[in-house]
Amino acid sequence: MSFSLREYHAPDFDTERFQTAPNAVMEPAPADGVAPSGFHAMSIFPEYFKINGQWLLAEESRMDCVPVFQDGRIEVTEFRKLKKGDSVILGRSEDGSEGIFVHTKGFLGEKTDHRDAFAFRQSRSRETAFSRDYDELYEILRHDRDHGKIIWVMGPAFAFDHDAREAFSKLIANGYVDALLAGNALATHDLEAAYLNTALGQNIYSQELQTNGHYNHLDTINRVRQCGSIPAFLQQENIDNGIIWGCEKHHVPYVLAGSIRDDGPLPPVMADVYAAQDRMRDEVRTATTVLCLATTLHSIAVGNMTPSYRVMPDGTVREVYFYCVDISEFTANKLSDRGSLSAKGIVTNVQDFIVTLSKGLGL
Repeated sequence: MSFSLREYHAPDFDTERFQTAPNAVMEPAPADGVAPSGFHAMSIFPEYFKINGQWLLAEESRMDCVPVFQDGRIEVTEFRKLKKGDSVILGRSEDGSEGIFVHTKGFLGEKTDHRDAFAFRQSRSRETAFSRDYDELYEILRHDRDHGKIIWVMGPAFAFDHDAREAFSKLIANGYVDALLAGNALATHDLEAAYLNTALGQNIYSQELQTNGHYNHLDTINRVRQCGSIPAFLQQENIDNGIIWGCEKHHVPYVLAGSIRDDGPLPPVMADVYAAQDRMRDEVRTATTVLCLATTLHSIAVGNMTPSYRVMPDGTVREVYFYCVDISEFTANKLSDRGSLSAKGIVTNVQDFIVTLSKGLGL
């Protein structure tokens, strides 16, 4: 049976409740970066706003931002990007009574929930069997390799293991990676592995510690900075393996967001968090599948940027698949606590996960 996306069911705006609903109220932003009192904050779900008698969908959304009516469409804007006079939509009700409707069941269709009020094993934990999740993920990735955009959000754990680096490199080479979002550490330890065959001084295959190995990541960063860029480093040191090398070879964009913990950092790491946020959102706004792996803070950040739907170029609305994979149940489930209700958690070692995923895709 071939894979197919779940059909989106838009609200029936011909019904009386929507026909008689008032237009959404708007008020100009009182100053740059400031929303008027009573502003509406966006969620992960499709949201419609009644403007001049017509219900308009916010086509590009992001949690915790505000809707602005501009040039006949709904623009979803970060608070810091508001300009004085922007027409910000007001309202805290989500049922249409204020001209705002949050559509939470667009992809459910006629599906019925047969769960009892009391039942065991309703959460996702280390005891959960994830075999069905893997099978679903194989289908989604094969579909979106050709019909969507797959973004990976990665912590440094992948760079610590030879097989995990190789598995992810195969995903890159075979078109399953359209963008990579990470920090200084992932790139640093991946380049250290390619340059010195270690990650934080430990051999990436045998796990043997090298004498003075704690210098290795610093030597790597210093050498990249000496070369002036990652591409120059790869060329001058004849690097031919790894995650960052694969991204450069196959022209996959990667965004490295800096943090206060960074060593060096590597030349492309962005120290301005808002510049990094903008670059991350540039990639996320067209994503159809997002996989967050072994990085709590980056996962939450990208989760806040990612709605549960995407309006495609032909005008159709499709589901966005969002996975959070981590050995910690806390991390895998935390996204739901932060509003990313469509995120699906998989509790496992991410190095084993990526190797299994690569093999399951036949790579």
